[in-house]
Amino acid sequence: MASNKIHVRKQDTVMVISGKDKGKIGEVLAVYPRKGKVLVKGINIVTKHQKPNRQNMQGGIVRQEAPIFSSKVMLYCTKCKTVTRISKKVLDDGTKVRVCKKCGETF
Repeated sequence: MASNKIHVRKQDTVMVISGKDKGKIGEVLAVYPRKGKVLVKGINIVTKHQKPNRQNMQGGIVRQEAPIFSSKVMLYCTKCKTVTRISKKVLDDGTKVRVCKKCGETF
């Protein structure tokens, strides 16, 4: 069973660091903590054979994203244009924010 804590959140920009899509950058569309996976826009495209239904009268072959393991992606900082780990910082008003370890930009 995978860990329930995932280091990225929905709408984060991530880069794939291993596998067939290595080096590609995309936005996180969904996070599945119980499976330890994330769904990233434009990454891990698979073909699915779809039966005809009310929405798709034609049916046929559909190309869509499939979830990948969260350990294969790393947070991408748009300011310093590189992958980075995050650190947590407490602001003056008591709120915690995620900060880029390399340039100090908040996410």
